[in-house]
Amino acid sequence: MFKTIDDLDAEQRLLVRLDLNAPVEDGVVQDNRRFARHAETLRELLEDGHAVAVLAHQGRPGRDTFVSLADHAEILADHLERDVDFVADTFGEDALAAIEGLEGGEVLVLENARMCDEELPEEDPDVKADTEFVRTLAPEFDAYVNDAYSAAHRSHASLVGFPRVMDAYAGRVMEQEYTANSSIQEREFDGTVTMALGGTKAEDLIPIIERVDDTVDRFCLGGIVGELFLRAAGHDVGYDVDGTDFFDEQWDEQRETIERILEEYDESLYLATDLAYEGEDDERAEVDVEGLEKDTSYLDVGSDTAETYADLVRESEAVFVKGALGVFEDERFADGTVAVLEAIAETDCFSVVGGGDTSRAIEMYGLEEDDFGHVSIAGGAYVRALTGELLVAVEVLEDAAE
Repeated sequence: MFKTIDDLDAEQRLLVRLDLNAPVEDGVVQDNRRFARHAETLRELLEDGHAVAVLAHQGRPGRDTFVSLADHAEILADHLERDVDFVADTFGEDALAAIEGLEGGEVLVLENARMCDEELPEEDPDVKADTEFVRTLAPEFDAYVNDAYSAAHRSHASLVGFPRVMDAYAGRVMEQEYTANSSIQEREFDGTVTMALGGTKAEDLIPIIERVDDTVDRFCLGGIVGELFLRAAGHDVGYDVDGTDFFDEQWDEQRETIERILEEYDESLYLATDLAYEGEDDERAEVDVEGLEKDTSYLDVGSDTAETYADLVRESEAVFVKGALGVFEDERFADGTVAVLEAIAETDCFSVVGGGDTSRAIEMYGLEEDDFGHVSIAGGAYVRALTGELLVAVEVLEDAAE
């Protein structure tokens, strides 16, 4: 197991890796759940008198979301209710000067780590540890803290290089996410375990079904992946219409696997019996899947399906959610996702909700986060945890603790 910030001596100079990757709209960085979660870790560190320099990333080179972290520092300041400095440099002279001036209880955000050539691509941790990026910054700090669980599946310099050359610890988000998201592999449940799977990427969800079959009793499918399984079951859905490009390529790539899983796990899989779409009056309309001929995009599971899935959740001892069952950002097509979340909130079941932006539905529709066992801010790392895959950034923290 890795060391946590409970093991840190007070009043040290810390290099803290966060995942502040956020939506960018019209060039403006948007606040999201990650800022609030990481602010809790920072607040605890600052109260213990640590001087903190933050490493984080935003977007990827070549994309519109690849921007500076200047806005991120301002958003963090709002959450922390204290000043947060920013330097438009990561490990050059300006960054080193700003780090040297850090006092206990102060926090500094360094520039986007992915603006450093050595941050990407993914390479062995020992290779990343030998980069100029790591070798320059590491001597400036007493210890390294990784709180970026949602990026823990990436072997990037800021995530895996520093633990090779420094004392390294897990922050609160890293610790909590790892414990909750690994529970499906490590914990035994006496009652029924249900998993709601939705979203857009079949290649992400298929391994989950196969890898957790020994633990999960029932899979409730929705979203694009649910429609692909309906196609495999012989229904006239699961292909692109109206210029969409979600289905046909994934069907061609995953067809054999989907058909095999449908046959092997038939008794465990629950598919939608009705679907929702935008009607002529722009209102939500629904149709049964039996005898259906697809001529429009389906944006949510139907009311009967939502009620069935919610009932299955209420009967469960544990529920895991990965991905949305519909386009919940549009309240007309949030019924499936919200029905499952409300059912979880009404019960005392052990629950983990995660997968990209799915957790946003909790806040959007007035649910209380305290009614859920754990709300994950991770996407790719959450998928890998569910399937029992190792997370390289967690491995290097564990190695550092030995």
